[in-house]
Amino acid sequence: MKSSNLKILVVGSGGREHALAYCLARSPRVAQVYVAPGNAGTHVEPRCENIAIKADDIAGLKQFAVDHGIDLTVVGPEGPLVAGLVNAFEEAGLRCFGPTKEAAQLEGSKSFAKAFLARHHIPTAAFREFTAEQFDPQWLRAQPLPLVIKADGLAAGKGVIIAQSHAEAEAAVHDMFSGRFAHAGHKIVVEQFLLGEEVSFIVMVDGTQVLPLATSQDHKRLLNQDQGPNTGGMGAYSPAPLVTAALHERIMREVITPTVEGLHKDGIRYRGFLYAGLMIAPDGTPNVLEFNCRFGDPETQPVLMRLESDLVDHIEASFNGGLAQQSARWASDFTVGVVLAARHYPETPAVGDLITGLDKAAQLPGKVFHAATATQGDNTLTSGGRVLCATARGATLREASQHAYQLVNSIHFDGVHYRTDIGHRELNRTPQS
Repeated sequence: MKSSNLKILVVGSGGREHALAYCLARSPRVAQVYVAPGNAGTHVEPRCENIAIKADDIAGLKQFAVDHGIDLTVVGPEGPLVAGLVNAFEEAGLRCFGPTKEAAQLEGSKSFAKAFLARHHIPTAAFREFTAEQFDPQWLRAQPLPLVIKADGLAAGKGVIIAQSHAEAEAAVHDMFSGRFAHAGHKIVVEQFLLGEEVSFIVMVDGTQVLPLATSQDHKRLLNQDQGPNTGGMGAYSPAPLVTAALHERIMREVITPTVEGLHKDGIRYRGFLYAGLMIAPDGTPNVLEFNCRFGDPETQPVLMRLESDLVDHIEASFNGGLAQQSARWASDFTVGVVLAARHYPETPAVGDLITGLDKAAQLPGKVFHAATATQGDNTLTSGGRVLCATARGATLREASQHAYQLVNSIHFDGVHYRTDIGHRELNRTPQS
């Protein structure tokens, strides 16, 4: 018998966490979803309540879960996972869906991830890692361009530079070593640049069992036509038609299965969402660009909008050994999510700007997921870089895109900027889609 009247805690404050809370609260088995600390969107979401505990306050979150009889905690952002939130919850006998500190090194350390990929023969770009003391500029200048420079640790989606010249590459290296990303830049990884098309492949994992989720593609660059600096993500769509049934099977065989088996062989138990950012080479090889140990953002928003089965059932199955028997059901339509960013994002985003038009957007098809928002009286204000994600459905990708941009056009805040071409590669490939 499945338990009901569940109390669930979602940790985080971004668009991913709003989408998770929205999806979990729709389950008939759930009585209440608490979001710590949440945002202006989760504040008004039915059956959701914001809790004034920061996502990195592990002791405070654990005490809240104990005091309020939380049945299940779902961790959204990477920081608390890398810091060991799941370990602390498990030690207290609390069910927490996410990888342990040891497993979260797949995202928390680029050098750990690259060594793992090499050790388990999983396709990825050629690389070298350096500390400041070891850095070899002559080696760097001998490498073919462009080059990818990555800060080793967590850098909020901004620790990757694609350098088009050796001078730019050296500048990026010295910038990272200078402390721009604090401890995240104490070590760097220099990678070969891979040609191809990027896709997001997200699964749920419990030890050796895997449940694949819907495919998606996100857009990391700030500007149209994939120009400008890398960001945390400016939009996404689902499904990704590029991932055919044959490619799906190949990704499972060459990337996901050896990753899960490799973790098991290394003595690392992994439970949670596992995100593989892949570059699909022209010959079809799925090369791993990065691992995330949580649901992607902004992929979560369009992916979960298509989910028709119960996310609570899938998560609970990961605790009772039944994940492999689960089957996620998806709507047959497309979804598109467009990120509305604050002034000066991604460098020094402005905060405190008044957001208008949310009431108008609420009357349109789709949903606006909040990310960096806060309430002040009756007003909603910006509170960070990626402010909102306007997400909509359609029978075709083009229709979903049109609905998403109708939402975007109804909203305003000073300096708002967004890409106008989310899904452009697929739309250009199949003009009738």
